[in-house]
Amino acid sequence: MRGIRVVVPIALLLVGLTACATEAARPERDTTPIATATARAPEPTPPSATPGTTAPATQEPGARPKQVPRMLRATMRIPSIGVHALPVVPYRGSPDDGPGTRIQNGGVAASPFGSRGGVGPGQVGNYIVTAHRTTAPAPFAELPSLRRGDRVVVRAGGKVFEYRVARTRSTSFRSRRSLARQAAAVPGRPGVPARRAMITLSTCATPEDHARGNFWADEFGNPEHRIDKVGVLVETRPERP
Repeated sequence: MRGIRVVVPIALLLVGLTACATEAARPERDTTPIATATARAPEPTPPSATPGTTAPATQEPGARPKQVPRMLRATMRIPSIGVHALPVVPYRGSPDDGPGTRIQNGGVAASPFGSRGGVGPGQVGNYIVTAHRTTAPAPFAELPSLRRGDRVVVRAGGKVFEYRVARTRSTSFRSRRSLARQAAAVPGRPGVPARRAMITLSTCATPEDHARGNFWADEFGNPEHRIDKVGVLVETRPERP
């Protein structure tokens, strides 16, 4: 019986040594809590908008991606008033605001887009283009002389968009209602859904305001009134190389 009592502990000792060797050979277990191990990586910072594009819109987690139309740099030609290859720079904002005024001060035209502006060239809605009339090089110096039927040709994204002037409007920058009419999807008719592509060419009415004794100016030096020429898109065609 004594031999049996000695053999049993030795066997158990061998089993224990074997178990330890087996456990040491196993890979180390991941003890990181699940919540930490599956945490999302920080979302990348959206890249800055490059000329001719819009910055990506911020999305709520799980929301469907929003389709943001690409805003293109364009060039404009208005034969009847001698405008040729005028650069039109898009920016997010409203007509003649700070960023828009700075663009115009560079001698080119500005095109606001977004909730306080318009759409891009050729798109359904109101394509708004503003430029200086009295500040050199004054690309819109002769804009008030545009007549019904005059051509406005815009080149952007490999396409040519031809608009025809249809009417003239006046906008007061001291009236919210007037501003809303200028930036409406259908120019002059806030709340009416757009069904076709239109254009608003806008410039200052400085000489007219001063002649009436109105010397009011906003913080950017813009006068109260703007002269707006409204047109409709009549043709879209590929740009020839």
